[in-house]
Amino acid sequence: MEEMIMINLPRGTQDILPGESEKWQYLERKFIELCSLYNYQEIRTPIFEHTEVFQRGVGDTTDIVQKEMYTFTDRGDRQLTLRPEGTASVARAYVQHKLHGHVKQPQKLFYHGPMFRYERPQAGRMRQFVQFGVEALGSADPAIDAEVIDFAMTLYQSVGLKSLRLVLNTLGDQQSREAHREALINHFTPVKEELCSDCQVRLEKNPLRVLDCKKDRNHESMKTAPKILDYLTEDSKDYFEQVKKYLDELGVEYVVDPNLVRGLDYYNHTAFEIMSEAEGFGAITTLSGGGRYNGLVEELDGPDTPGIGFALSVERLLMALAAEGIELPVEHALDCYIVALGEEAELKASGIMKSLRMADIKVDKDFLGKKMKAQFKAADRENAKFVLIIGDHELEQGIVEIKDMSNGTQEQVSFDAIINYIKERI
Repeated sequence: MEEMIMINLPRGTQDILPGESEKWQYLERKFIELCSLYNYQEIRTPIFEHTEVFQRGVGDTTDIVQKEMYTFTDRGDRQLTLRPEGTASVARAYVQHKLHGHVKQPQKLFYHGPMFRYERPQAGRMRQFVQFGVEALGSADPAIDAEVIDFAMTLYQSVGLKSLRLVLNTLGDQQSREAHREALINHFTPVKEELCSDCQVRLEKNPLRVLDCKKDRNHESMKTAPKILDYLTEDSKDYFEQVKKYLDELGVEYVVDPNLVRGLDYYNHTAFEIMSEAEGFGAITTLSGGGRYNGLVEELDGPDTPGIGFALSVERLLMALAAEGIELPVEHALDCYIVALGEEAELKASGIMKSLRMADIKVDKDFLGKKMKAQFKAADRENAKFVLIIGDHELEQGIVEIKDMSNGTQEQVSFDAIINYIKERI
């Protein structure tokens, strides 16, 4: 006997079923509404790009590029990668379509969709996950840094989250980073052999990434590592102070953490993360992060262009809502359910249903030939506000019986008056 093979979804992915998908739709609508309020416009980039976009944009020394990308060679022998994040793709599109020459500056863009990283699946961390993100390209004004951070906090607060912690840092300008880089190399070189193999490579290529290591985070040398705040140029200090002043003006609470290092090579100046402090949220508390990335567009052969953005994981947002016991205001409810008895009534019900839908009235009917009682039960399950009953008698009279499910009252309404009757009552 041939063995049955069970085909399940790939590890690190998920099916979002009815009942859960409504929550995702609600959050997508919230995000898009907020983008409209802040005047961000949607950009949609491909799910895969030439691998070089991420090697140059995200950075060769990052864990994403070294360990986590889904890369493949296509039939034309081109190396392509499923996008692991959104910013590099947006920057590539910005360069390719010469958005830097557009009269509207800065270009304020948003995106949402699936990203892909090969890592160990755990709660809120999937191999295919969904991000919301915004990018503002073309402005070096600290006010836009504050706006992006305020946007992120406002989005979380708009869905009811309260246990939030905004952590802020600056990575400084190039001069600040070079001075800090030299100090880090001098600090970690004597203990280099005690660090993990990844950090030994990072120390040569990008020592700032050593501070972000999960394996060596408790190493004694981490406690006394040089802080970027001690190496800032006057311009960098002033920029950071301006960002904080704008955040204060916007009423955004934050804490400065000089150890905050974003995991991507393109960050400079402002860096931030938003954490959940809700009990039971889990060990990895980060909900989202972002920062300024002046220099990224140049890496992708574009002109000198400042930029700032952030991205959040929808999966982690849903985890935070669950941890705070917040139920999103989503419910499945129909305006009408049609109970039809007999072949002629079934036929008439289909026509009525089409008319109702064209009038933006949510309606459904039975398609399994159920008895009247079972059809009423189905109407209950669908939370239908009204049930329309059609049988032989109703067909002869040119009417339907309409039952108001909230109070049980029934009225007879002619076929051509159904739409007005329902619209007046919903």
